[in-house]
Amino acid sequence: MKILVAILAGGKGSRIGGNKPLRFLAGETLLDHAVAQARQWSDLVVVAVRDQAQAGEAALRCIFDEPGINGPLAGLAAALWEAEALGLEVVLTIPADMPFLPADLGERLAAELGEERAAIARSGGHLHPVCGLWRVAALTGLANYLASSRRSLKGFAETVGFREVEWPTAQPDRFFNINSNDDLAAAERLLTLKSRETY
Repeated sequence: MKILVAILAGGKGSRIGGNKPLRFLAGETLLDHAVAQARQWSDLVVVAVRDQAQAGEAALRCIFDEPGINGPLAGLAAALWEAEALGLEVVLTIPADMPFLPADLGERLAAELGEERAAIARSGGHLHPVCGLWRVAALTGLANYLASSRRSLKGFAETVGFREVEWPTAQPDRFFNINSNDDLAAAERLLTLKSRETY
């Protein structure tokens, strides 16, 4: 199944001082890490941003968050429209701030999607709506959902129908997300430890 992978990078990142996708982790930007992950699952990769500056000099196609929508739903909406224009049926979304995502994310979500409009990753008792596989057909429910004044990805998934896909708890947490400078430092330590274990 040919998919479009959309990296959601349009958040303000205020807790980390702004411009989060371009913060460095182990010598590469968080966006660089996300792009490397995305290319495991597809050669069609885009980054959804509010403005071009959030993507820096990344050599990949930018799509822009749907105006009038707040949060990651804006990036998902833009990605679904992009996939529809490309004649694709599904979009995999990942955030720009989860550098340890499981390598089997795309494969497992696709395997579990079934007849639902979305399949969402879950681990450690938490749902991760930013890590989801979405059918382009979910667009048919977008207008009504927006009319309800709700904007969460989880709420949209509930509206269109979705399946939870569980990942076992692991160390490091595969869905660890970076929201602060402390988180960034913790991720740096984890990558250093992982590198030492490799050798």
